[in-house]
Amino acid sequence: MSAKLFLEFVTLIVRNRMYNLLKEEMLRIETSPNYLIVPAAIRELEKIKIVRYNGEKYKLDYAVTKKQKDILAAFGMNAEYVIQKSNKISELLQNELSMKDDLEEEEDVQKENDCFD
Repeated sequence: MSAKLFLEFVTLIVRNRMYNLLKEEMLRIETSPNYLIVPAAIRELEKIKIVRYNGEKYKLDYAVTKKQKDILAAFGMNAEYVIQKSNKISELLQNELSMKDDLEEEEDVQKENDCFD
């Protein structure tokens, strides 16, 4: 029970910070776009995804949209930051996959050696 309460407390802090940053951005641009409220901003940012096509590197599925750029600007980020982070994640995932493949190959070699013994 206390873990759930703690998690709700942390979530409330994060949501409040998002609300304040989005509100400041709305005041700065002097308009009130519908996507600069917390639920809409979360839904819009959820659309940023990296995918892997045909076993190649992971890449951003779509380019960062104008709405997403506006939301990211409220948080002090930009599209280049998102691209940089997605490339870093891709690199880490590629390394993880290559390590996994290497381990599987070692296990296969070990099984083959055990069969001949």
